[in-house]
Amino acid sequence: MLDKVRDLQQQIEHYTITSPEQLEQFRMRFISRKGVITELFEQLKLVPPADRRAVGLELNALKNAAQTQFEQFSQLMDEQQTMTGTAPPIDLTLPTLPNLTGTQHPLSLVRQRIIQIFERIGFNVADGPEIESDWYNFGALNFPDNHPARDMQDTFFVEKAAYGGTDMLLRTHTSNVQIRLMERQSPPIRSIMPGRVYRNETISARAHCLFHQVEGIYIDRNVGFKDLKDTLYHFVKELFEPGTQIRFRPSYFPFTEPSAEIDISCQICGGKGCNICKHSGWVEIAGSGMVDPQVIANCGIDPEEYTGFAFGMGIERITQLKYVVNDLRLYTENDVRFLRQFEGL
Repeated sequence: MLDKVRDLQQQIEHYTITSPEQLEQFRMRFISRKGVITELFEQLKLVPPADRRAVGLELNALKNAAQTQFEQFSQLMDEQQTMTGTAPPIDLTLPTLPNLTGTQHPLSLVRQRIIQIFERIGFNVADGPEIESDWYNFGALNFPDNHPARDMQDTFFVEKAAYGGTDMLLRTHTSNVQIRLMERQSPPIRSIMPGRVYRNETISARAHCLFHQVEGIYIDRNVGFKDLKDTLYHFVKELFEPGTQIRFRPSYFPFTEPSAEIDISCQICGGKGCNICKHSGWVEIAGSGMVDPQVIANCGIDPEEYTGFAFGMGIERITQLKYVVNDLRLYTENDVRFLRQFEGL
């Protein structure tokens, strides 16, 4: 076998190629699927195990040498054809290939608009890690140890303390950025936190395991619920169509007290009732509330001196209402036909 390999090595080194026909003959003989090198690889299983490694190394070297020789002669042929003018002529009557470019993603458009609205009223933009510890994602936000969100069926855990490490996970909300911000910065704090979040959901038209949120927090002296309402009323007025109605519904979140969910009149049906709003005329867009004093204390801020509000909303839901997107999977499929609808917006 080694003698055959060395003989072919000599043939390749002394092979003369002066035309495209000879180049094709070289390819067919040495590097095609039916060439002699491929046949030798098929015979490798017949080589005694003790010699198989050495023969295999020689065969690989032979294959690489043949490929290198072919590429060098191919480049030489192209250069000669260009210099002598024998290259195939360009047919200027052929149709051009369509330039199927997309445009800005609708989620990016809405995210930029949300940031613009809040920056104009004094909020800055903060960011934080997407792989987070249990403390920043759950513990500091008053999630009890037996809360369902801590279960692996709801959250993607990267590492579990039960296996000798620390509970590390893909963040389920951008509230972790709020905690980190309050730890390192003294009030007043007025920021929004846009970013990707992850939840162990079955992907469907209404849910996805990866989505985007924008959360906001305002911590200062004498911050009240009216400040929260005024902020969110302003946001809805700026982002949605004139005449959009907004309502607050009492709710519960571990990290805010009191808490409220924010509904707006359905942008799809104009409040008349459809499958998007479940024929109620209202669609929930955000959760909000006054930051729980214990959460403020967890971050080293005196809750007797400072109060604040927080809110959070899904960018996918906002985009769905603004651009009438009926399937959340469209956001991640990269279909140019879908993306081109948002050109010029």
